Amino acid sequence: MSNEINVSKKGTILKDALILFAITLIAGFALGFVHEITVPAIEEQNLKAKMEAYQTVFPGALEFKEDKTLTLKTGEAAKVLEPKGYTNISIDEALIATDEAGNKLGYVVVVTTQEGYGGAITLSLGYAEDGTVKGMEILSMNETAGLGAKASTKEFKQQFADKKVAEFAYTKTGAKNENEIDALSGATITTRAVTNAVNSGLCFITDLVEAGN
Repeated sequence: MSNEINVSKKGTILKDALILFAITLIAGFALGFVHEITVPAIEEQNLKAKMEAYQTVFPGALEFKEDKTLTLKTGEAAKVLEPKGYTNISIDEALIATDEAGNKLGYVVVVTTQEGYGGAITLSLGYAEDGTVKGMEILSMNETAGLGAKASTKEFKQQFADKKVAEFAYTKTGAKNENEIDALSGATITTRAVTNAVNSGLCFITDLVEAGN
């Protein structure tokens, strides 16, 4: 009798294991199928969001094109940034901004700094052929709400737009010069991080991309 019970238990365990395996297998296939369907849609949405951000920082541009030489230079950015004290900053992407006819208008550069109060801050920067900063847009950050997070407000970002300067500086006493940015109240670290990231983008373009042109 005892042997029959043991055999019965073993059969039940084996059956349950097979059922569990089948459920896991089906669930795995289902998740894989859903993943294959959603990934292209997610990538399309991400691309759309990036294009909208690029057009925000370079309103007059219609297209943003990759360039092999420009892409290679993003990997060389440290050699011009670090001597100027811009450390823990990377140039993630650089594109050529063009008009409807394909004429070059300038550049859009994506910069990430690790020196935000809440960690990494990624922003995009528009730079025209004549040296004018067309605009700046925060792409991602994790700064403190009500303080550093105000870096994404229109009022703060507009301080960088339509300025033709070699580099920006922030001040706590009220901006008086073209290159000065009013620091965010109670968020000096965020202000410094964003300002240095923008300056790094400018340095990358002027000292590396356009050097010698």
